Amino acid sequence: MTPTAAPRTEPAEQDWLRLDHQICFSLHAASRAFNGLYRVILKDLGLTYPQYLVMLVLWERGDLPVKQLGEHLRLDSGTLSPLLKRLETAGLVSRRRSTRDERSVEVGLTEQGRALRERALEVPRRIAAATDCDLAEIEELRTRVVHLTERLDAAAAHLEND
Repeated sequence: MTPTAAPRTEPAEQDWLRLDHQICFSLHAASRAFNGLYRVILKDLGLTYPQYLVMLVLWERGDLPVKQLGEHLRLDSGTLSPLLKRLETAGLVSRRRSTRDERSVEVGLTEQGRALRERALEVPRRIAAATDCDLAEIEELRTRVVHLTERLDAAAAHLEND
């Protein structure tokens, strides 16, 4: 005998507008909770959460033009520039005009910025421990959120073109 799937139950139609039924709010609340947890953990590194994201991209990709860095982070230059200034003041990154295109500014890690990576290796483990999830569970959740993001991007593009 094969097990049958339990019937899907959906909230009553009038409940769809309840805040606790909104996936956007659940993701927003989770994001804020993660930001709060990262704020505490990243204090040891002297980084804010957005600065940490910049450092992650630079540790992974190396020197990048500001425009490409913003594309990886889904940030515009108006948001990214103050982050980069603070990281530069902290001695973690350097900014310089591109020799190939003077309109472009390239961002790179300083020696201090590269060295910080070693200390940052503990961040994912600390997040996993704090959330009582193992790294495999976190990776599974991350994969599902990435797929959701891709579908949302596609849906928004489709709606914009209609």
